[in-house]
Amino acid sequence: MPGESREKQKLIARVRRIRGQVDAIERSLTQKEHCADVLMLLANIRGGINSLMAEVLEDHIRLHMMSPEKDTMPATELAEDLIELVRAYLK
Repeated sequence: MPGESREKQKLIARVRRIRGQVDAIERSLTQKEHCADVLMLLANIRGGINSLMAEVLEDHIRLHMMSPEKDTMPATELAEDLIELVRAYLK
């Protein structure tokens, strides 16, 4: 349990950093910053989102597919769920 709380706090901290980056884009657009600066901010956000999604996806796999207490769903159903998640992630 304590490990889960630390991991959750790390994820929440990532979300807050992403929120700050989105706010920075809004400020940049409002202040009519150079396009290159805005594009760099966007790239940073994309990296943050990708990292967050990868972490949550990894946690999902570990919790639902690898854990000894894993769900009682059949393996094929778990695999289909994972395929759907990966496809959504890659869009």
